[in-house]
Amino acid sequence: MKILVPIKRVPDPYARIRLNADSSAIDTTGLKFEINPFDEIAIEEAVRIKERSGSEVVVVSIGAAECEEQLRKALAIGADKAIHVETVEKFDSLGIAKVLKSVVQRESADLVIMGKQAIDDDANQAGQMLAALLDWPQATFASKVELTDSTATVTRETDTGQETLQMPIPCIITTDLRLNEPRYVALPGIIKARTKPLDKIELSDLGATAECNVEVLSMSQPAGRSSGRKVASVDELLEALRNEKGAAI
Repeated sequence: MKILVPIKRVPDPYARIRLNADSSAIDTTGLKFEINPFDEIAIEEAVRIKERSGSEVVVVSIGAAECEEQLRKALAIGADKAIHVETVEKFDSLGIAKVLKSVVQRESADLVIMGKQAIDDDANQAGQMLAALLDWPQATFASKVELTDSTATVTRETDTGQETLQMPIPCIITTDLRLNEPRYVALPGIIKARTKPLDKIELSDLGATAECNVEVLSMSQPAGRSSGRKVASVDELLEALRNEKGAAI
C-alpha cells in the first residue's frame, strides 16, 4: 500500500504572531515555522501503519523553497520519500485539492492521510474537496484508524460523541488530535533523512495551474481580554454572575 501524506509549512504554534505594517499579512521576520500539527499526526499514523504492514509513505508539500525543511523533518520521522511541488503562487483550499489530486494520480496512491485543517487559516476544506475530486470515500476527524488490505475502519470525533465508519480503500482520512502522539525525532532519523529521495517538481509537471479565488483583505489581532477582579464573598460572586453581563471575575 502506498500512503500519501500532504503537509503544510505553518508558523510555530507557540510563536507570538505579529502583523506587518499594513495589516495585510503576518510579519515573518524571525518567525519559526513547523509542520502543521495535524499533519504531523498524519505522518505519525502513516509511519505506524508502515511499521506494521510494510507500506510506503510519501509526503508532499506545495509551496516555496523553504518547505524543504518540513519535508526533511517528515523524512526523519519515518516517511520513505518526499515530493516538493515548488511554487510561490497563492492557493485557496480548492486550488490545493486540485494539485493534490494530480499528485495522488501521479503516485498511484492507495490512501491519503492528512491533517483535518491547517492552524494558519483553519479552513478545514482541502481533505473533503480532495475526496470529492477523486470520488473517493472519506472519514474526517479520525481518532482511531484500523486497516485491512481492502477496507479502512475509522472512529471519528463528532459534536455529539464518536462515530465509526467502514469504507473501501482507496479513501481519504483526515486526522484529529486524539489519533496519536507524534514521536520525538531522534538523531539517527535525521541522518537517514539526508539520503532519502526528495523530488522537486513544478505545477507544469503535474499539468496543474495555480488557483486562488479567495483574497485576504486584512488581518487584525484578537481583542484583548478584559481584566478580572476579586470578590469578597460567594454572595458578591453570585450577584455579579446574575446581573453583570460579561462579568470577568
